[in-house]
Amino acid sequence: MAVELRELTVPESKEIYEMAREIGAGENGFVNSLYIAGYSKFLKLLPVLRDYSTGVGLPPGHVPQTLYFLYAEGRPIGYGKLRHWLTDSLRVTGGHIGYCIRPAARGMGYGTALLAGLLDRARGLGIGRTLLTCNEDNARSRRVIENNGGRMAELDNRYCRYWIDLSNDSPAADRDKSK
Repeated sequence: MAVELRELTVPESKEIYEMAREIGAGENGFVNSLYIAGYSKFLKLLPVLRDYSTGVGLPPGHVPQTLYFLYAEGRPIGYGKLRHWLTDSLRVTGGHIGYCIRPAARGMGYGTALLAGLLDRARGLGIGRTLLTCNEDNARSRRVIENNGGRMAELDNRYCRYWIDLSNDSPAADRDKSK
């Protein structure tokens, strides 16, 4: 399976908007930041989300996060958010990475490929361990996380918390900044 992970640029193609509309507002704890009514509003949202990756214009309590799109055969099939560090709130739910595959492409291994690419980008940011959270009953997401080396650390209030060690030698301290 040939896939490509691309960081959000401005502007993006209308295909990204169409994918976001197919995904819907979100499910299983994933909030679709790109789900917005109207293509013109979508186009105005992209620079805002791009700025978030550098920490510009962040709402209170948010951390920088970079959006990445997964393409297969030139078509966007999913996207993920890589948060640059954790807050106390993200330690409970959200974690470092959130991801979603468009419904028409689910069950084909793209989620595993998307998460693998996002983990590589996290490693590039110097994150030694990544936290991922998912709902206890989300078997597909749990499988994707486990396929990428995730080890469940905690099951609390129907949320699974997984850690993935990204260091090659020894466990590195996570790049947490509680704000």
